[in-house]
Amino acid sequence: MSTRRSDVLARLPIVFGLSAEEAAAACGVSAGTFREMVDDRRMPPPRSINSRLVWDVDEVRAAFKALPRKGEAGRVDTWADVV
Repeated sequence: MSTRRSDVLARLPIVFGLSAEEAAAACGVSAGTFREMVDDRRMPPPRSINSRLVWDVDEVRAAFKALPRKGEAGRVDTWADVV
């Protein structure tokens, strides 16, 4: 019997890597918006595991926390400014 990835993730105490869709969902945006944010460097680039692209959960979290709040004037230029 095969185990689904979502079933395995639900049992993990800590998740280190996220797919683009998972990282987008964690940030509350669509996968397309997340990829735009990666392209304009508001979110970190992925890491490569063989042919799979994986986002470091800590880097995504740091970049998310660096985004401006509504009404704030400035923003961090790139995700690398916060790590």
